Amino acid sequence: MTVPPLPDTMPPVSREAAGVLPSGIGELVVYGVERPGLIPLWVGEGDRPTPAFIGEAAQRALRDGATFYTRMLGIPPLREALAEYVSRLYGDPVGPGRFFVTVGGMHAFHTAIRIAAEPGDEVVLPTPTWSNFFGAVAMQGARPVPVPMQFDAVSGWSLDIARIAAAITPRTRAIVLNTPANPTGWVATKADLEAVLAIAREHRLWIVVDEIYGRFCFDPAHEAEGRAPSIRDVWQPEDRDRVLFVQTFSKNWAMTGWRVGWLEGPESIGRIVDGLVLYGTSGVATFLQHAAVTAIREGEALVAEQVAQARAGREIVGNALSAVPGVELPMPPGAFYAFPRVPGEPDDVRLAKRLVDEANVGLAPGSAFGPGGEGFLRLCFARSAADLTEAMRRMVPVLTPR
Repeated sequence: MTVPPLPDTMPPVSREAAGVLPSGIGELVVYGVERPGLIPLWVGEGDRPTPAFIGEAAQRALRDGATFYTRMLGIPPLREALAEYVSRLYGDPVGPGRFFVTVGGMHAFHTAIRIAAEPGDEVVLPTPTWSNFFGAVAMQGARPVPVPMQFDAVSGWSLDIARIAAAITPRTRAIVLNTPANPTGWVATKADLEAVLAIAREHRLWIVVDEIYGRFCFDPAHEAEGRAPSIRDVWQPEDRDRVLFVQTFSKNWAMTGWRVGWLEGPESIGRIVDGLVLYGTSGVATFLQHAAVTAIREGEALVAEQVAQARAGREIVGNALSAVPGVELPMPPGAFYAFPRVPGEPDDVRLAKRLVDEANVGLAPGSAFGPGGEGFLRLCFARSAADLTEAMRRMVPVLTPR
């Protein structure tokens, strides 16, 4: 992924600002967003508005005067609720001192990178991966080091541990691990997680873990747990001080526009996070945090509905695209994205624009997600069955060989 040259008319800017990559997803959104009747499946959110019980909690907090400056690390009720949620979900008791409230998952990730890496350092990113990871690393002045995953048209995506180990240099400071993964739907096995931990221990690296889609796991082996395998399942006591968890309320609780997330890490970094938040955002609006408390304490039924909708969408999309001759789409075991490859269509940006023009459906080009994503397309199936059925009806003729 290369940065386009700046126009000659632009005033001088910092190297870090100039090095931020443009969004390949954004290019497609700009291309097609004004089309009447377009079905937008290019971004990572569902079509369900935030339920009323969460909005009403925010309104109550506003009426009660929760409009003043707040604590940089988050209000105590929310940090306590996060600790209870994580302890219950993972069976791993943790205290509220490990949780730091952020302006969405992106702010949590950016904060994690600022803690882990300095300008000139390297951060290892298994790819294809969320394009924003590259931008956040570049904004810190560090260098993203993409490590392509392996793809098999039948079995899907897998982590190449040998490649990750080979990518480590004296400048490496962190490994980013996103599971279940955006955009591929890959889910790490416990063996994968143990192997990454072993590399991090050997080289004394941070691991920045994005388990945002952890509840969206479609493997029957994990249905009883209600979540995907986590690095918490395999870590040792000494690992806890080198793992930073990035999380958000966006996906589970249909709160993408609220911009509330959290960073979890060792309690000892609280002072550092406090300063980073103070000079970055000065905290998350208090009334939004009170709504987040309600979401996490009263929203388990909502999470179950979200996962059920994604599971149904996965079947609609997977069955339709797998029937198209030549399309390679192993059913994703997690997250809520299909990531098909269309052989004979190596220019994924051109193909995505063609789908806008001929099917009026918006997908994201796979090349936006780094090395290994070229020739693929990302489709978000966290949508209504009606929208997805119509999208498939429009897309299949365009993708079918003529």
